[in-house]
Amino acid sequence: DRGGRKPPRSPSPWRRGLVAGEKPEADKMLSQFCVSLASIQAAQSVIAGLVQLTPVLTNSTLDRRAERQIFLKCELFQKTGSFKIRGALNAVSSLVERGKGGSEVRAVVTHSSGNHGQALALAARLQGVPSYVVVPRTAPACKKAAMVGYGAILVECEPSDQSREEAASRTVSETQGILVHPNQDPLVIAGQGTVGLEILQQVPDVQAVVVPVGGGGLISGIAVAIKTQRPDVKIYAAEPENADDCYRSKRSGRLTPNARPPVTLADAVKTSIGPNTWPVIRDLVDDVFTVSEQEIQSATRLVWERAKLVIEPTAGLGVAATLSRRFRGLPAGLRNVCVVLCGGNADLDSLRWLGAPGEAD
Repeated sequence: DRGGRKPPRSPSPWRRGLVAGEKPEADKMLSQFCVSLASIQAAQSVIAGLVQLTPVLTNSTLDRRAERQIFLKCELFQKTGSFKIRGALNAVSSLVERGKGGSEVRAVVTHSSGNHGQALALAARLQGVPSYVVVPRTAPACKKAAMVGYGAILVECEPSDQSREEAASRTVSETQGILVHPNQDPLVIAGQGTVGLEILQQVPDVQAVVVPVGGGGLISGIAVAIKTQRPDVKIYAAEPENADDCYRSKRSGRLTPNARPPVTLADAVKTSIGPNTWPVIRDLVDDVFTVSEQEIQSATRLVWERAKLVIEPTAGLGVAATLSRRFRGLPAGLRNVCVVLCGGNADLDSLRWLGAPGEAD
């Protein structure tokens, strides 16, 4: 069955990654955001043949419960088990190509709870470049093992944004490497935006796209890719109630990071949105839906059982959002909804939470 006036913008330290020859009159968003439709299309050319065109599947049970037609963009079938390889490949390939002009890439460094680290490690290995990943000590063991398997050298840190960034900065200095930020680097964001290009091709009648949000790289890339071509399509973010910085930022109109490390089953979205993704989210994301830990658990279990897709809990966020009471209260004319199942790197050693509904620890 699978089948106003805007507030002034401050300069971003990550502002790079635009394509040579782009003209502002050809893309009005160049002056607003760190990525454009053109840079996303360029990323698509860079990663072509290196990533999967992931399928879009449907499921009648989800349709019935959501009271809409739900399309599942299955990034769990992507190489390294998540969408992250798109941005990592675009970034590393672009950096190596630039390095041929005389600035050698000695190493690439990032910080990640797992999925971006795996992707960067594979992208670096394909280019013959060493990779270092700063990883929270609380990251799932399966993701740490996968990063090592792809060739990464791990540097453990405390589970906070500050600790991750400080450890990454030290590692860059020690290795003379280049930092590839997991969600604020424009080359990474552009790579993630290729998901949006594919959605428009695979679901031409799409009316809304629901995307899990952590640092915001995926939803920012998708939003630019889609809104520049189909401004009528709604872009909705989904995040845990326990890590609701995106929701609070949208409501207040200013970037409002999580005050402390969140505790949530959705381990891939514990980071906060940042200076490059916030302007896109502020201007192009139509709404943010927060869901409880119980809703994440139930939605993930539902997808496993009915759609036969082994997603990780973070991928369950979008499904949980579409099944929520607030989402079901949206206009009935909003029929065709695409949910991005962002990954399938589930920690099978910690499935105590996957008990009967209501029995999670």
